Amino acid sequence: MPPRLLLILTENHTMRPRPEPADLVAFAVAAERAGIDGVMVSEHIVLGPSACAAGLPANPRDYALPGNQDPATPWPSPVVLLSAIAAATERIRLVAGAIISPLRHPLALAKDLATLDRLSGGRLVVLPTVSWHRDEYDALGVPFDRRGDLLDEQLEIWSRAWSGSRGSPVSFEGEHYRFGDVWVGPQPLRPGGPVLWFGGSTVHRRLVDRIVRYGSGFNPLGQPDDADLARLADALISAGRSPAEIEYVGGTRGVFPGPDGVAYLDLALAAIPAQVARGFTTICVKPSQFVDDPARIGDFCHELVEKASALS
Repeated sequence: MPPRLLLILTENHTMRPRPEPADLVAFAVAAERAGIDGVMVSEHIVLGPSACAAGLPANPRDYALPGNQDPATPWPSPVVLLSAIAAATERIRLVAGAIISPLRHPLALAKDLATLDRLSGGRLVVLPTVSWHRDEYDALGVPFDRRGDLLDEQLEIWSRAWSGSRGSPVSFEGEHYRFGDVWVGPQPLRPGGPVLWFGGSTVHRRLVDRIVRYGSGFNPLGQPDDADLARLADALISAGRSPAEIEYVGGTRGVFPGPDGVAYLDLALAAIPAQVARGFTTICVKPSQFVDDPARIGDFCHELVEKASALS
């Protein structure tokens, strides 16, 4: 069975002309027509000077990673962009592939995500993350060193806010968030809230705990080793869950001929079978690694589906 494909809509600013948010909506429509399973949008609210502290990629089409980003990189609002895509599509999954939730109040974000889930007919997937960029937290007045604690409280608040009890109030008493009885509406269309994925650069204890308690998917940054996957599987089994319940999300990496050229799609796709053999059944692809012309996105999506299907 061929892997499910996710088309990454952010980080495509190297295309010429540079895609506008409306163009990214058109990319999503083209992806749906080609049979791609979903589109993914990541985010930063702001970037500061240290965003490129590790140096920029040798080829600007490479992935945006911690410390390698031009501070002027455009990052559209995921909720706004995915709302427009929800209105223009019918089937494709909408993956908010990195929502830096500690930068927002959990009740406000719970309402926005629930509204988007209803607008999309229950197609929303959310990957909440703490991210890595201290400048961003400083600019928004959120304590960077407490971001993991903030996320853990937010996840518990979301679980209460999305409980499906439309007539029941929600309250919370934590270290960082405290509120008495409030009513949060609308409820998400999907019972229990949008599908939640989690990921990170390492498979640490908190990440495993979040997946076990709240998660339906694991989207790591990079390739975890067999010991990491075994540790996650053991934790799920210990909690009475099956590892088969989790959607494991991998990806392609472009191999570039130099600093100015696009990558070879066939070479990138050749890495997929090994990931599928390890249980990674959903694969992310960033189109700007392989094509510079936004007008070719429809052809690229059809080529991607055809070649990925031939791998099975």
